[in-house]
Amino acid sequence: MTLHSRKLLLSAALLLGLANAASAEEVKLRYLASQGGLAAHELADELGYFKGTGITLENVGYAGGGPASLIALASGDVEIGSAATAAVLNSIAVGNDFIAAYPSNGINKEVQSIFYVLEDSPIHEIKDIAGKSIAVNTLGAHLDHTIREALHSVGLPTDAANQVVVPGPQLEQVLRSGQVDISAFGYWQSTFEGAARKNGGLRAVFDDTDVLGEIAGGFVVLRRDFVKAHPEATKVFVEQSARALDYAREHPEETRKILAKALEARGENPDIAQYFQGYGVRAGGLPVERDVQFWIDVLVREGKLKEGQLVAKDILYSPETATN
Repeated sequence: MTLHSRKLLLSAALLLGLANAASAEEVKLRYLASQGGLAAHELADELGYFKGTGITLENVGYAGGGPASLIALASGDVEIGSAATAAVLNSIAVGNDFIAAYPSNGINKEVQSIFYVLEDSPIHEIKDIAGKSIAVNTLGAHLDHTIREALHSVGLPTDAANQVVVPGPQLEQVLRSGQVDISAFGYWQSTFEGAARKNGGLRAVFDDTDVLGEIAGGFVVLRRDFVKAHPEATKVFVEQSARALDYAREHPEETRKILAKALEARGENPDIAQYFQGYGVRAGGLPVERDVQFWIDVLVREGKLKEGQLVAKDILYSPETATN
């Protein structure tokens, strides 16, 4: 190929790239942040993964928990929701047409939700939590369902423990002051958990992998009508968010620095970023059907869903599912 031909090809490629960039649909996605953490789409934004794609993210406040996030999504106050898988399924079951875009977090041997007591507590195993008070960040979400499933696993009524709603930053305080018997630090609250553990005097009773195994803990959720209206933007959003999940696993120290900077910008304590353990999501950042089917089966068992009412593959995002 002559030098002139190579220059022509380079010019054509440049013009094509400019044309594609110019034609990218401008889409703003609003979301609610989580105290002490950074969602993968926020990390992707910090890493510049959405530059030139037409996608912009806007933080419009904090979510008290997953159910509150889903309410905001259903009402159209945000375009991005995030909640525990069981909460997402419950929301879909009552009529919200949501799609699980990508796993927000997962639980594995590195990242899990941990149930702590004081060192001198008489609570030593799951059966001992019956009748005790457990601090959780919100009701109807991952910790709520994990507690219910833990009690079921030892043959106790699923409502045998008393759950108390406590914001993440206060979980350590209410446990040390004796206001609750147990504090449950969610997998997404590893920053708060790490700080509490460093202060000593606490003992882990069990974690959610003991009950659920390795599984996606929750999902970032979009409305199906949004996905249908913006299929290309949705595809880019999911792909780049999954890319950020891989980045966090491969570059943990760099991710902690980004988290610290983001927390400081939000007026939160940046020091807790050192305890970030990762997202706990499998390589590639994409779900498998068990991530959803496990909870469908649990909700059917509890009578909250009818057999066959929800199908995992119809809920999980794919370019094909989004257009159905």
